Amino acid sequence: MRELSLHILDVAENGITAGGNCIWIEVDEDRKADQLKIGIRDNGRGMPVEKLENIDDPFITTRTTRRVGLGLSLLAAAARRCDGTMHVDSKSGKGTEISATFGFNHIDRAPLGDMAATITTLIMGNPGIDFVYSHQIDGNEYRLDTREIRAEMEDLSLNDPIVIHHLAETIRAALKALSSNKSES
Repeated sequence: MRELSLHILDVAENGITAGGNCIWIEVDEDRKADQLKIGIRDNGRGMPVEKLENIDDPFITTRTTRRVGLGLSLLAAAARRCDGTMHVDSKSGKGTEISATFGFNHIDRAPLGDMAATITTLIMGNPGIDFVYSHQIDGNEYRLDTREIRAEMEDLSLNDPIVIHHLAETIRAALKALSSNKSES
């Protein structure tokens, strides 16, 4: 995949398919430490043992609609290509947590991509699912929690086009502000 945000979208969708009703997405850009960390966690049913044991094998998948499961194997390869790692922790009935690290300045690291589009696509396409998105850039943090937004909204749905547009613009502005506030030390 050309952008890491597409990996995030894929893994989050897998968590939804696994029955998760809340997906946590964390991105931590630490330029001083030359590291990018991505974490995606769900509260779905977890991964079968045979998939966990063969996480890098694209021909082992839990899906019945196709025989190939490239998502996690591609994410693992992308992380390794950038002197990083990928780790999967899954517990039956409790969910799955995927964490990947990348050398931030590694020449082979794909760009992060449009996180605002990724998060709003997830929200718009899954109105009954909650998302908690946390993004840190050099220690400064932006956080979005759809549970909090739902509590504040009375007459609008989260997947209303006006709400989605506002959320996308809010995320883009927040990430731009975080990036410009980066520590110069």
